[in-house]
Amino acid sequence: MKNLLYILMSLFLLTGCEKEIDLDLEDKSGNIVIEGNISDQPGPYYVKITKSVAFTQNNEYPLIEDAIVTLSDNSGQTETLQYIGAGRYETTSFVTQPGKTYTMKVTAEGKEYSAKSTMPTPVSLDDLQQDSFTIGGEITYTLLPIFTDPSALGNRYLLKYSINNSSKKTFEIFSDNVNNGMVNQRPLVLPNDDEDPDDQKVVIGDTIYVEMQCIDTNVFTYYSSLLQISGGGPGGSVTPSNPPSNISNGALGYFSAHTSSKRSVVIQ
Repeated sequence: MKNLLYILMSLFLLTGCEKEIDLDLEDKSGNIVIEGNISDQPGPYYVKITKSVAFTQNNEYPLIEDAIVTLSDNSGQTETLQYIGAGRYETTSFVTQPGKTYTMKVTAEGKEYSAKSTMPTPVSLDDLQQDSFTIGGEITYTLLPIFTDPSALGNRYLLKYSINNSSKKTFEIFSDNVNNGMVNQRPLVLPNDDEDPDDQKVVIGDTIYVEMQCIDTNVFTYYSSLLQISGGGPGGSVTPSNPPSNISNGALGYFSAHTSSKRSVVIQ
């Protein structure tokens, strides 16, 4: 029952008034996978490049180590990133600013790939309010991210959280199609099943770290589709199927220019 409730609530939070996206889950093994992120926080920023594997294989992605990666913006700034290992390319002096449009270009294995992303106006994550409910003697904790959506319609949010020192991140996406211009009323439902090896049951004393990103529409579509593929569960990495990417020439992955606001809370 508790697992069913968790899934149903997660799906309710996800869908809202968003249009359902039909996904083509064909095998994309061997395709290039590009994950590029820049934010309004000080750099360096990173682009990770790997290759996808078949859905039935282990998540051990081959690395692309000899790509040429550049970032630029619509005011003339440009930089070629340096390879630092583990498939990651790093900036050294690139500077960002909300409102600007950024372009990522990648040349790898004889092909060229490009993507654009516009960094939205930042919205502050002001607080995290804890609550809980009990079903069948089991306590499930929730966190309500407190932020005020701007009055203009079209804001999109990606919320990522991790528990204690875990490197695993779970994400949810919100849009302002519901409650536009109002204080957020949609909670994050935290894991409550210690029998599931993929989840860590949240208990009193745990610290929850939350990051809220303001993202553009293409990145929102990518994560929305990724959550459909994964069944509405935890995320944070590229799947071997093919959510709609904002990167050209058939690449998997995404390029996101976003703002970032972070908070943490200890479960009481």
